[in-house]
Amino acid sequence: MNPHEGLVSRLRAAWLSGKTRPMEYRVAQLEALGRFLDEKKQDILEATALDMGKPPFEVELSEISICRSELNHTLNNLGTWMKDEHVQKNWVTQLDSAFIRKDPYGVVLIIGPWNYPINLLLVPLIGAIAAGNCAVIKPSEISRNVERLVAETLPKYLDKDCFAVVTAGVEEATRLLENKFDYIFFTGSPSVGRIVMTAAAKHLTPVTLELGGKNPCYVSDNCNVHNVARRVAWGRFFNAGQTCVAPDYVLCSLEMQEKLLPALREAITEFYGPNPQESPNFARIVGDKHFQRVRALLNSGNVAIGGQTDTETRYIAPTVLVDVQQDDPVMQEEIFGPILPIITVASMDDAIAFINARERPLALYVFSSCKKVVNQVLEQTSSGGFCANDTIMHMTLTSLPFGGIGQSGLGRYHGRFSFETFSHPRSALLRGIGREALNDPRYPPYAARRLPLLRAATETKRRAVCAIL
Repeated sequence: MNPHEGLVSRLRAAWLSGKTRPMEYRVAQLEALGRFLDEKKQDILEATALDMGKPPFEVELSEISICRSELNHTLNNLGTWMKDEHVQKNWVTQLDSAFIRKDPYGVVLIIGPWNYPINLLLVPLIGAIAAGNCAVIKPSEISRNVERLVAETLPKYLDKDCFAVVTAGVEEATRLLENKFDYIFFTGSPSVGRIVMTAAAKHLTPVTLELGGKNPCYVSDNCNVHNVARRVAWGRFFNAGQTCVAPDYVLCSLEMQEKLLPALREAITEFYGPNPQESPNFARIVGDKHFQRVRALLNSGNVAIGGQTDTETRYIAPTVLVDVQQDDPVMQEEIFGPILPIITVASMDDAIAFINARERPLALYVFSSCKKVVNQVLEQTSSGGFCANDTIMHMTLTSLPFGGIGQSGLGRYHGRFSFETFSHPRSALLRGIGREALNDPRYPPYAARRLPLLRAATETKRRAVCAIL
């Protein structure tokens, strides 16, 4: 027997009872999540510091504040989101009721990553609860201190009949995926995403895959170099570069590279001091395996800034690489560390061609004082998200969907999009049992003379279009 079969069955029984459907229940569970964030804030700060030396300021901003914003936005709007959405009707159904009901899927599985172990676990959970589902939550075993914290304390806040935390390594997680879930939400690497999708396919389970990729950052010649350097450095080195939407590499002209390098050096010193290893504002790589992988990428191109490492503390300095070739190892995988390669291009068209020749990224950044340049990059490329003249900040808007495209992911969430992700839009037509004479034209024996009447009663007509030449 699968070790988690009983757990999934218990949660399914709770969901079938209808316990999670009332708005009052959903609100109570969401408010309990809010208490978890408030009461366990110090524990979260300590656990993330132990796992990856994450500065408290970064934890407050990227883990706790974002979760609280998502939670408040959901509580403010849940009543509206849950309402039936009435739709247009044809002539024959004018006396009936036609609407879309937002039904919960049932028992969902949420698998979180290690790099933002609170944010990327709880934000999907907020959507699952808001939509009326039961949920199995699996935090990453790599961020082991946060995993322990979530496993030991979160169940004390949520209804144990409807929500459960499962701790599991690779082998146990594989067994967990063998169970039939009604929806799976996964955040992690594309390679593991394929495993999740394969397991989901056996039960025809829908999935959201929040993956990653190499996010390009094009810097045009007409922009404020000082501001660009500060915003790019912040986005790249926040959480020691272990961010799925961090700018992964810069594309710019050779002339801009010469201006950008001293500006980046100045920004790094401003943020982390002359020796970032001593800075309390710079995180560490999460584990030895990840440290070895990221350190090996330093052999690509030439180090222009940084490059220092310390194995014992898993420290890699904020680093900028130049003379990077397209086939260098640093350009073959998502870096997920504090390394920023710069690749020179002759023009904006070459930059766009470079971006379009690769897998579509999770985020795409462009810096330019010219709106025409920004719009051209936006119109001629494809990515999960887009941000001009800054990095990462589009993630802070609950009004924008977050998700990838192609290799960088499948599906979307945040704000209302989280509620919709975990809701099945169920179509409903409620007709009266009387007025049978109105149905006679559609019944056999068929008569061709009835067709014009039926078509007029059921077909949607195209509106008249006035074209001004």
